[in-house]
Amino acid sequence: MDWGLKNRIARIISPADNKALMLAVDHGYFLGPTEKLEDLEKTIAPLAKHCDSLMITRGALRSSVNPDYPVPIVLRVSGGTSIIGEDLSQEDITVSVKDAIRLNATALAMSVFVGSKYEYQTIVNLGKLVSEAEEYGIPVLAVTAVGKEIGTKDARYLSLACRVAAEQGAHIVKTYYCENFEKVVKSCPVPIIIAGGKKIPEKDALKLTYDALKAGAVGVDMGRNIWQSENPVAMIKAVNSIVHGTNNVEQAFTLYKQLSGKPNNNKPNQKPNNNKPNQKPNNNKPNQKPNNNKPNQKPNNNKPNQKPNNNKPNQKPNNNKPNQKPNNNKPNQKPNNNKPNQKPNNNKPKNNFKN
Repeated sequence: MDWGLKNRIARIISPADNKALMLAVDHGYFLGPTEKLEDLEKTIAPLAKHCDSLMITRGALRSSVNPDYPVPIVLRVSGGTSIIGEDLSQEDITVSVKDAIRLNATALAMSVFVGSKYEYQTIVNLGKLVSEAEEYGIPVLAVTAVGKEIGTKDARYLSLACRVAAEQGAHIVKTYYCENFEKVVKSCPVPIIIAGGKKIPEKDALKLTYDALKAGAVGVDMGRNIWQSENPVAMIKAVNSIVHGTNNVEQAFTLYKQLSGKPNNNKPNQKPNNNKPNQKPNNNKPNQKPNNNKPNQKPNNNKPNQKPNNNKPNQKPNNNKPNQKPNNNKPNQKPNNNKPNQKPNNNKPKNNFKN
């Protein structure tokens, strides 16, 4: 293996730990503007610095990736079908090696559909691509594609597909995780990177990563389970903590939640902050109620001195005092209406009251 070929592979699979975290954003070549990948530049920019390499098409690379950022590029060079077509396996080579060199690609990627209607075409194309790419010291990554049957293939099929790709000269193989994945790894003579597949819950995606590496994969090429996550940056960092770190699933998921800010809402210490004993007393503490309803407060509104001010005995006498009623209904009034001395009584009593 030439120096240039080794050097390019080392940019994809880190020599420090023999592990790789590849970010897949090439889905548009057959899915179109899939969810969360509508704006390529917006999706890629915050994630590119957290991955070892970027799997992408040439059109997306030219239009949506900053050329000043030195992220290694794994360039997809196959295509020809779409999700609404009859058969996804009818792919061909769509990018020349010369154009890949102009784009400074670190590696080339294409799909092979073992067992499909177009198996022969895709396998032969892989062999031809390897021959031409090695002339320029460029490694080839073969994707053991399964079309619309994603998630349905077992260890026996994936072992066959990976081995066929390696026999054709692929330097790295990308495949899907399955039960008894150790058998797939042992039967493939070149490094295996697993695909992330369809979107699944974050913790499940972290478990997929952990289990695949434990079974012998050198890394992951994850797309939807990162950029379709609620918090893509937190997710790629959590995945990285497994791939290049020592975190297990629980530790990685805890990291994801911390980076997402979720622990602030759900951590045990959060509830005490909202409902802790000192909190309730601040709202309902004994000193609070007394401030609103304390004994001294009620007396201020209803204290004996208050009522006397409005209805105090001296007040009633002023309005209805005994001397007032005698003026209207006093026993001397009736005599004043009938007794002969009425007129003198009208003047004398009035003069006495005025004085």
